[in-house]
Amino acid sequence: MKREEREAPGKADIALLPPFKGLELAQIRVPRSPEDFAAATRDLLQQRYIGFDTESKPTFDKGETSRGPHVVQLTTLKHAYIFQLWREHCCEQLCRILQSADTVKVGFGLRSDRSHIRRRLGITPNALLDLDQVFRRQGYRRELGVKAAIAVLLQQKFQKSKSVAMSNWALPELKENQLLYAGNDAYAARLVLDLLDIDDTALPISHAHDKARN
Repeated sequence: MKREEREAPGKADIALLPPFKGLELAQIRVPRSPEDFAAATRDLLQQRYIGFDTESKPTFDKGETSRGPHVVQLTTLKHAYIFQLWREHCCEQLCRILQSADTVKVGFGLRSDRSHIRRRLGITPNALLDLDQVFRRQGYRRELGVKAAIAVLLQQKFQKSKSVAMSNWALPELKENQLLYAGNDAYAARLVLDLLDIDDTALPISHAHDKARN
């Protein structure tokens, strides 16, 4: 039986929707001390699924190579944790989470995030779930991305500021608008998975040992 093809809503349609209300600043945490990182890691590794995304300082000069990611954001349905890779104790705990086979990292368009992590940390993230593949299985011909997914599932407009996206993610102290942007980008992916309500065994979870990986 041929699967019905679906079309994602366009920019004009999404613009008419009410705004998406994501995590507030008080729910977004930036680990600094060894204790902070340990607490964040405990919380995240207790979850079966966590939202996942990365941010890098943009490059503008021809031939310049990105040294990112500078930030990795991981979220539950209640909190976002913003890992700044320059901080001491960050990378050790971050690698534990990313290499866990039991905690699935959920996001959109994870191919580039995976390659950036591999280049920066020298590890291959384990147990990844790219929601683009989930929506493709549901008949969407094109990649949805987080904006379209929120529009489809919640009939809400997920707003992403281009100026914040292109801001300096290598800053020692991130600004409030950066924290909100990063935290909610990953949180929205985790929320989308929750709304889809698909059985674990039916999800295309990718593991580090899979042969067909990019």
